[in-house]
Amino acid sequence: MSPSPVPDASPSAIADGLALHARLDTFVTTAWGRLRGCIEHDATLVDGLDDAQVVSYELVFASAELHAMREMLGYAQACTATAAAELEITLALAFAADATVKIRQRIDRVRHAIGIDSAGYCAVFEQADLLDFCRRWLAPAHLAATGGRLLAAGACGRSLLPEDKQIIAASFARVADEVVAPLAEKIHREDLTIPDEILREIADMGCFALSIPERFGGTAPDGGHDNLAMVVVTEELSRGSLAAAGSPLTRPEIMARALLAGGDHDQLAKWLPGVAQGAPLCAIAVTEPDCGSDVAAVRLKATQTAGGWLLNGAKTWCTFAGKAGLVLVLARTNPEAGAGHRGLSLFLLEKPSTDEHAFEFRQPGGGTLSGKAIPTLGYRGMHSYTLFFDNVFVPADNLVGGPGAEGKGFYLTMAGFAGGRLQTAARACGLMRAAFDAAARYAQERKVFGKRLADYQLTLAKLALLGASLRACREMTYHVARLMDEGQGQMEASLVKLYACRAAEQLTREALQIHGGMGYSEETAVSRYFVDARVLSIFEGAEETLALKVVAREKLATVRGIV
Repeated sequence: MSPSPVPDASPSAIADGLALHARLDTFVTTAWGRLRGCIEHDATLVDGLDDAQVVSYELVFASAELHAMREMLGYAQACTATAAAELEITLALAFAADATVKIRQRIDRVRHAIGIDSAGYCAVFEQADLLDFCRRWLAPAHLAATGGRLLAAGACGRSLLPEDKQIIAASFARVADEVVAPLAEKIHREDLTIPDEILREIADMGCFALSIPERFGGTAPDGGHDNLAMVVVTEELSRGSLAAAGSPLTRPEIMARALLAGGDHDQLAKWLPGVAQGAPLCAIAVTEPDCGSDVAAVRLKATQTAGGWLLNGAKTWCTFAGKAGLVLVLARTNPEAGAGHRGLSLFLLEKPSTDEHAFEFRQPGGGTLSGKAIPTLGYRGMHSYTLFFDNVFVPADNLVGGPGAEGKGFYLTMAGFAGGRLQTAARACGLMRAAFDAAARYAQERKVFGKRLADYQLTLAKLALLGASLRACREMTYHVARLMDEGQGQMEASLVKLYACRAAEQLTREALQIHGGMGYSEETAVSRYFVDARVLSIFEGAEETLALKVVAREKLATVRGIV
């Protein structure tokens, strides 16, 4: 094999990448316009977007890859402004080339369905500069060299976070290493509930206060949110354990955002200071056995009675419902046909806390709440429960927002979930970091056929692309956090959740593969990373639902139909 010319890792190369990104972005935007035109004018698409799910799904992920590509190239640009950045530029451009190949494959699968002819396709994807860019930055020898440099550096690029966020990251890295990591394997293997020593530590560090305004005992600004701080903390704790440290923060995040979006002053003053301290711990009861991610189809009934409401029905996948002392419950207050999402309301239900995998709570008035933990492949420690409500009483004061907010539960729930999706992307990043570090260590220790794994080209090339993917996910997550701090980024939170969670599955799979047979053994932490990663694309909005019902609809709403 003849060697390829060494690529020029310079600012001018970043400019080439940005120019390529602009062309791809224009092309994908045009593809969205063609899809909208098909939906508007093709009589065979009787159910609109539902008859174009395959095309929509591919275009959503193409858009996600473009978003990640742009953030990675912007990261490389920022690095050049501070110091020598050859490694960062190389990572960014290898990622950009890999993303270009993936976008091309996605477009090629669906272009005929939306009327993109060969000439239009070739005008972008068969151009010499695009092909040369991908050849140069994905050349095997150069990927292997980049993987070797990553191993030597001990990190996938440098942090460009503000100094205050770097201090926060360092503090929680210590908690992850010293408090969480020593317990993580035992929690997973023995299917334990998160022990109090972890919960106390993260509560004392202010983890549950991150989404709560200062005036209610939290650490968020009174006028908004500090999403970037929340992301940094979540990422570090998830590196120690996704379930036992990174995920307990999500429930108070959703609870606080929903309350702040619709709760009255008395409710905020009553509940938020305690939630900020982790007393009570929180759970969110939205999903039901027959409706999954279709939140508008919730059927659990809330019927008015003297002094409050009676809840009857079932919920499932209610994470942390045993340990929680406060559950946010979405219920149907308007049973009329056609009420849909406008017939839903949110309630705050108090209950005793338990570490048990099954419980039954009997109220003095006769109502019964029972729950049973669902056995799962991974994500152990939190435990997700199926709950059964039999005339469970909730006081009138616990209807979120009071009587005037009846029927607004769907909107308040969505307000809570936006932050939860961003946080899930941060959880994915933390898990990816743990898996990448484990793979890098093992590759340098394990010898096969007389050489270390890290001395083989394929291992190094894998590590280069995995490291670039990890860096891209982190930068994309930080970008969306900043957008949300400015009151924007609702759709982007779904986009980054989709992208980072899918990337985490791939990275943990390859990290396990590098471990070989040992990776499949529960003696190594990488097996836990692998099974934990699989849940990320399912919870906080299943991948398909977010792609088709959130991102695709938003994208189609912002383009003009092209016939």
